[in-house]
Amino acid sequence: MRLALYCPDIPQNAGTMIRLCACLGLGVDVIEPCGFTFSDASLRRAGMDYLARAAIRRHDDFAAFETARAAAGGRLVLLTTSGDVPPHRFAFRPDDVIMVGRESAGVPPEVQALADARLRLPMVGAARSLNVAVSAAMVLHEALRQTDQFPG
Repeated sequence: MRLALYCPDIPQNAGTMIRLCACLGLGVDVIEPCGFTFSDASLRRAGMDYLARAAIRRHDDFAAFETARAAAGGRLVLLTTSGDVPPHRFAFRPDDVIMVGRESAGVPPEVQALADARLRLPMVGAARSLNVAVSAAMVLHEALRQTDQFPG
């Protein structure tokens, strides 16, 4: 299982998600361009010393990511406010790639169309969305629970 960050805008969120994956033993795909300079300096505050432990793959663009993902196999599972299935009603697989969109705009329609599944976290009616790192953590927890892949 991997977490894919589509063109992240905010280094603190990216650092938090990279740290999350390092702690859970999951790989991270970062799809460029980022809305910040992708460097240890920009990610350090949230990522702390976990950045060196993370299995990060950087991709020049979505096409490069999709080529690598297709070669490795696994479904593309997108977290989106326009999703139609809540994560607890979705059957995760051990090789799923869970993608979050950019904080400012999500993912473009062509990426939405390529997703094998589009998940939406249930929220109260007036709420639009959760922080992307919080959303990733909630969905990864459910995915790891279902597939019995928690570390240790």
